[in-house]
Amino acid sequence: MIHPAAIIHPEASLGVGCEIGPYCVLGPHVVLGDRCRLHSHVVIDGHTVLGQGNEIYPFSSLGLKTQDLKWKGGVTWTRIGDFNTFRENVTVNSATSEGNATVIGSHNHILNCCHIAHDSVLGDHIIMSGYSGLAGHVIVEDHAILGGYAGVHQFCRIGRLAIIGGASKIGQDVAPYMLVDGNPAQTRAVNKIGLERNGIAPEAQRALRQAHKILFRDGLIVSNALARIEADLPPLPEVRHLVEFVRGSERGVIR
Repeated sequence: MIHPAAIIHPEASLGVGCEIGPYCVLGPHVVLGDRCRLHSHVVIDGHTVLGQGNEIYPFSSLGLKTQDLKWKGGVTWTRIGDFNTFRENVTVNSATSEGNATVIGSHNHILNCCHIAHDSVLGDHIIMSGYSGLAGHVIVEDHAILGGYAGVHQFCRIGRLAIIGGASKIGQDVAPYMLVDGNPAQTRAVNKIGLERNGIAPEAQRALRQAHKILFRDGLIVSNALARIEADLPPLPEVRHLVEFVRGSERGVIR
């Protein structure tokens, strides 16, 4: 199902059941998995590989050259998983350095006018609300949510099941399971609704609330707060992930 007004390079690879709308443009190194749907006016170029069931709305561009001025040429990649939605005017740039990739997992919902810059790595089940943006080398873990107009500085990490309020300025890492909001951003609370919706056990929710108090409210330096969390709280997977994430932070965690 390819509209006659689409322009598809003969070397591009299309899976079974793809729908390509009018005025879409696909470059020679593009690979689409089965049942992808491009509505119209979509541009996909570069060494870009999409899995199955992705839906891309008008005026989005995927896989084009990085905007990073350090780009010196070479083969860079954009790799996208399955069943993602890219709404109108989304941009996803390829990586900067030879052999590197911008990576997006599966089941993500990327709303209108979002930007995902070079070398970013996104997990699964992420929601980026309209006009939110990721600078280069950003990591976003599974089930994170970015509010509209939120901006994330390069090399930051957004933890699992974190939620970022609209128009927030993110200059450091966002701890997993937390709600962050403001400009400059602050960690306000545990993401209670997100934890409930994703089936996190009540015991783990209680432990995360205690961890939030120790890490963000008791005035301890980070190393002492982590040591106290490990000593006082049960070693649940969620607690361990929070501790490991914060301990591994290079930019520091928003407090």
